[in-house]
Amino acid sequence: MGTRRYDDPCGVARALDVVGERWTLLVVRELLFGPKRFSDLARGLLGMSQNVLSQRLRELADAGLVERRRMGPPVSGQVYELTERGATLRPVVIELARWGSRIPTTSRADLSADALALALLTTFDPDRAEDVRITLVLGDDRFVAEITDGRLEITRGEAERPDAEIHTDAAGLRSVVFGGRPLAEAIASGEVEVRGDTEAARRFASRFPRPAQVDGS
Repeated sequence: MGTRRYDDPCGVARALDVVGERWTLLVVRELLFGPKRFSDLARGLLGMSQNVLSQRLRELADAGLVERRRMGPPVSGQVYELTERGATLRPVVIELARWGSRIPTTSRADLSADALALALLTTFDPDRAEDVRITLVLGDDRFVAEITDGRLEITRGEAERPDAEIHTDAAGLRSVVFGGRPLAEAIASGEVEVRGDTEAARRFASRFPRPAQVDGS
């Protein structure tokens, strides 16, 4: 896989031989929470050409990390998903995201819905967090965010009998969760809609403190 190899027996080098090419781990990021169609992957990776995305998916499939299969309604069509081996990258990507979240950034680019879901996982504060089940409807993307016994789990899909549904887009949720914008203000502006228990949604949105920044200069 890839055109450049380190020829180094170290485990780090061997891992990078497989997932070290540009964009590869971001493709994995987009699949962490469940299968996606090619068009949905492309939508989450706006700076990546479709030709490069196709190449990275082929390489990941050749490495046994991604597979393609057909799904029925409501998704319908061909989707890509992590294999059992590919799913073992999940804690690696989460910890890399947690480490990277402390690096200052000047980027004004929007987060994809999956990148935002990953950011929720890496910043969740379990202290006094109450059990809750929330459906996050972020444009065309839907996630179930569930806090149980101080642990947060996020999966792609919809929850049965959620305490609340938050309807917005990734930028709208990001402004509330990480931007310090009161949920009530976002609701009043029409940028966020909450169905169900608004107070449960507010408490959920308050569980994600921004990580302290570490200046490497």
